[in-house]
Amino acid sequence: MAVRVLIVEDNAVARAFLARVVRDSFSEPLEIVEAGDLESARRLLGLHPQAAGHAGVFKLVLLDMELPDGSGLDLLIRMAQYPALKVVTTLYSDDEHLFSALQCGAQGYLLKEDRYEVLVEELQRIVKGERPISASLARRLLAHFRLPGDRPSRFADSSLGGGLAPPTSSDDADRLSPKEVEVLTYLSKGFTLKEIASLMGLKWFTVNDHIKAIYHKLWASSGISAGAARRAG
Repeated sequence: MAVRVLIVEDNAVARAFLARVVRDSFSEPLEIVEAGDLESARRLLGLHPQAAGHAGVFKLVLLDMELPDGSGLDLLIRMAQYPALKVVTTLYSDDEHLFSALQCGAQGYLLKEDRYEVLVEELQRIVKGERPISASLARRLLAHFRLPGDRPSRFADSSLGGGLAPPTSSDDADRLSPKEVEVLTYLSKGFTLKEIASLMGLKWFTVNDHIKAIYHKLWASSGISAGAARRAG
C-alpha cells in the first residue's frame, strides 16, 4: 500500500521541490497529494465539515507556516489528534518560529533554504523517529521549562482553541526529568546525538527517546492537547 503524503504549500515551485524531496526520502510507493491553502488542506484531512467521511489518512504532512488564508500553526492545532507525522517547512530558522511550531504539535521541521541533499537526509531522520533540535532551540526549551510561569499565552486568544491558555500550575508530567535536562544542555552546546550518547553512557536511540519526550512535554505544557480533547468531546 502506498504511503500517503500531504504537502501544504502555496508556492507551486516550492511544492514541486518538496515533492522531489519526499520521493527521494522514501523507498516505499508514495501517493503525494498537494494543497495550496488551509481550506483545501482541511478538506483533504477531513477537518472541514463538508469533508466528513471522505478523506483518507495521511502518514506524513508537510506544512508551510504561512499560507494565503491563514497560519499553518492554526492547522497544526486542529490536527492535534490526527495520526500523521507533522513536519513544518519554513524559511525561518530562528528559534522563535520553530518553538511556536513545536508548541503547536509539529514533530519536526525542514528549512526550505537548506540544500536538497540536506533536506532529504533531515526528512529521512524525522520519518525514522529522530527529532531535530538546534542549539539555539535547545536553549529556548531549557528556559521554557525552567520558567513555567513565563510560558506564552498566545493560544488563549486563538479562535480555534476555545481557551487554550497554558496551565498556570506546573504538573510533574510537564517537568523535564534530570536526564532530559542533561540532553537539552548538551544540545544547547552544539553536541550531536551520538556525542551526547557517548558522554551520557547511553545508546543513541535512548537519547533520541529523551528528545521525543521533550517534544511531547512542550506540546502538553502549551495547553493545546487539553484544548483539542475538549473540542473532540
